Amino acid sequence: MRAIFQTATRLLFPSRCVGCGALVESDFALCPSCWRATPFIGGTVCDACGAPLLGAGDSHRVECDDCMRTSRPWAQGRSVLIYRDKARELVLALKHGDRPEVARLAGPWLALAARPLLRPDLLVAPVPLHRFKLLRRRYNQSALLSRELAARGMAHCPDLLVRRRATASQDGKSADERFANLEEAIAVHPRRRALLEGRPVLIVDDVMTSGATLAACARACLAAGSGDIFVLALARVTKEH
Repeated sequence: MRAIFQTATRLLFPSRCVGCGALVESDFALCPSCWRATPFIGGTVCDACGAPLLGAGDSHRVECDDCMRTSRPWAQGRSVLIYRDKARELVLALKHGDRPEVARLAGPWLALAARPLLRPDLLVAPVPLHRFKLLRRRYNQSALLSRELAARGMAHCPDLLVRRRATASQDGKSADERFANLEEAIAVHPRRRALLEGRPVLIVDDVMTSGATLAACARACLAAGSGDIFVLALARVTKEH
């Protein structure tokens, strides 16, 4: 009976590509066309942000130009996608298009990218939204991503960090302006400090551009007594794109 019910459900509600709506074999998947148009990051990557790098890697730490110029308050970072083409469409659909199912699609990708960052007793937390923006958007896209990642056997604290003030949009700002915009804007939730003390933290965001938001989150955790900070972004903006 269960098999019959599942077959009937598939006939009535066939699985659709998260990217374009074409028929696919399983839920929360991409069709071959969208998969080819999604620029996954692989090979040699920056150890601080996960941006793709040219050449073969070795056992030594390597960093991109941005991370060599800008001191990062976290230990390591990774990104899943380059922010262009279908990846950009998916991120914007999640962030502004009321498409939370994109987070379900991205869960396995995030888990794979996060492997070099995993530590014992790691705590996963999202970049926070200000409460006014959360009311307008109805969900925090970074929290959806962190939840999908943490569901694979990691501790999750969706309200570890809070936005103490509403900040202007980062769009169109220079790197320096982005960092200034986030100055003292993010803090550890007062009721979560004990959970954080001495513990490694993995902070999850949808997009990393300058790294200003992730840096503000990392500094807030370190100031509250955390262990090493690691960061993970679904997509990384690169100079070429």
